[in-house]
Amino acid sequence: LIIASLTISAILIFFIVPLTIVFFIYLTNILLLIHQRNNELKADPLSDVWNSVRKTIASFWDIYARVWHGYELHGVKNLPEGPAILVYYHGAIPIDYLYFLSRLFLWKRRLCLSVADHFVFRLPGLRLLLGVTGVIPGTREECLGALKNGYLVSISPGGVREALFSDESYQLMWGNRKGFAQVALEAKVPIIPMYTQNVREGYRMFKERRFFRQLYESTRLPFTPPYGGLPVKFRTYIGKPIPYDPNITAEELVEKVCKGKFLFSFQTKTAVQDLISKHQTIPGNIWKALLERFDKRRK
Repeated sequence: LIIASLTISAILIFFIVPLTIVFFIYLTNILLLIHQRNNELKADPLSDVWNSVRKTIASFWDIYARVWHGYELHGVKNLPEGPAILVYYHGAIPIDYLYFLSRLFLWKRRLCLSVADHFVFRLPGLRLLLGVTGVIPGTREECLGALKNGYLVSISPGGVREALFSDESYQLMWGNRKGFAQVALEAKVPIIPMYTQNVREGYRMFKERRFFRQLYESTRLPFTPPYGGLPVKFRTYIGKPIPYDPNITAEELVEKVCKGKFLFSFQTKTAVQDLISKHQTIPGNIWKALLERFDKRRK
């Protein structure tokens, strides 16, 4: 009984915050369904009819962000009034991105559409929440249509792979993905880098990953559970836009957004990696990230 109690306690300590986040997400969807039924709403989930409930959802997550992570958002002035593509580093749990969406809506009343992995749309019971919060498949047509309608569209080229297998070294795992750059060129919109400081210190993945890596590559499903949830300091930084250039290729645009070996040469720091190099201790340090909650000088 003692061993079982200790084991259960250890599991709860490691996973209680991630499980709490999942609980709140499903609770939000249930409340949306109740709101939809009580008000007999049949409008498009992206329509302004849902703005009041979006504000409620955003307010809840913004309070959570302030209390648990002392969340700060910097660089909102770098967002254009019109459409653009935001490119960001994917933490073990993209809770920092949810914080960004919430604060952006509260500050600017602006909805940013989010490109998600296909497995997200297979999760049971989240269809309405995904629709109201603007989560879309990453097809070229969907993204171009959203940009044409004036939306901000965000994507993490590293996606689930980066979430699962990057670590406190904050290595970008984009592979050969350049579809977002091609879409930006076709839509003639800027690309804006974004990064959240200490996101890997808040939530991490277990070190032994060879088996899970093979499993993910064969199934494209995330079997590795994240753990942690420590109340470290989160700061999201929005970088300066990379403007549309009709003379640049998709490959060159990808290199502008992310060029390798930022740990070895300051000359290669560009966009996302520049933000990481500027704002993140490498490797990440949990204790330092916790102490930054009390550092009033950094703004």
